[in-house]
Amino acid sequence: MKMIYLDYAATTPMCKEALDVYQKVATLYYGNTNSLHDYGTEAAQLLELCKEKVAGWLNGETECVYFTSGGTESNYVAVQSLLHGSIHKGKHIVTTKLEHSSLLNLWTHLEQEGYSITYLPTDSYGLVSIHELERAIRQDTVLVAIQHVNHEIGTIQPIKAIGHLLKEKGVLFHCDCVQSFGKLPIDVKAANISSLSISSHKLYGPKGVGVLYLNPYTNWKSVYHSKSTTQSLRPGTVNMPGIAAFVTATEQVMKKMTEEHERYQHLFSYLNQCLHGLTDFVHVEGYHSHHLPSIVGLTFASVQGQYVMLQCNRYGLAVSTGSACQVGQQSPSSTLLSIGKTTEEAKRFVRISFGKETTDYHIDQFVMTLKKLYHEFSYVK
Repeated sequence: MKMIYLDYAATTPMCKEALDVYQKVATLYYGNTNSLHDYGTEAAQLLELCKEKVAGWLNGETECVYFTSGGTESNYVAVQSLLHGSIHKGKHIVTTKLEHSSLLNLWTHLEQEGYSITYLPTDSYGLVSIHELERAIRQDTVLVAIQHVNHEIGTIQPIKAIGHLLKEKGVLFHCDCVQSFGKLPIDVKAANISSLSISSHKLYGPKGVGVLYLNPYTNWKSVYHSKSTTQSLRPGTVNMPGIAAFVTATEQVMKKMTEEHERYQHLFSYLNQCLHGLTDFVHVEGYHSHHLPSIVGLTFASVQGQYVMLQCNRYGLAVSTGSACQVGQQSPSSTLLSIGKTTEEAKRFVRISFGKETTDYHIDQFVMTLKKLYHEFSYVK
């Protein structure tokens, strides 16, 4: 029996359209975009077209789109480039414990370099308070980094309100949009975003491709010592087949974004209905109007998340215990701790996430497995 996949927030399979384009570009447009002959010119023209597409989806400028190896690199390069370009202003950063591990690890490193990091509190749903953000901003605050959608419980932050405040304060704004791009509309101008990150493999594109958008009116300085001709921020030969495949996959996603959002809302509502008889065993986290319905965080009353994940795997269901980038770490999820969970409660966490293949049947199978586990533990008690 084919395994049921409920871990789309970790990664997605490449769609057929992206696979076809990858092969075509690798075969026909293999010239180096920096080369001056016709092969290079054709590849460079294709690169420019891809940048135009991404800029259009973000309501941004084409020259501000840079392709990277993924969301992690985009986060790192964005923050470091903005900080290097604003070192004269100050060394205070405001962020949250909800951020992706690529940024949480970077904050620790930056503290060793003399930066001061303020972590904003959140409510039990994982929402940031604009009032608390305003209070945290100081004279030497240079950057605020707040993700658009949390990768573990799906909380949507009010990035337009955040961007409006930061514009008034003259503070840079980095936004991790890895989980939101292709699922929610993003307007870099309306949200006053200085930089944002995107990852291809969350959108049925290839792994190893990401996007970094840098506001054209922002002072930044490349973290690299050398610069390429077509990518003024990031050196090296661009991955043209991967970039074209990513853009193709995104085109497919954008066509059905509204339709898919409504379908995910149905799946989320259906899951909640099915869990009514298990409320003393499992709790849905981040259940709020500001929530992306395709990401569902669950905490259990009497069993660790890793055990639930392993049992689901035994019954043919692929779920996760949180961000795939933190698997194997002994420390509990910083997201769960941030919303007020104890260390022990945070270890009882499981995430499921929906994709284009997810149906009511998959929800039924997942809930059926949870009922088996519930009866097992009730019997043990």
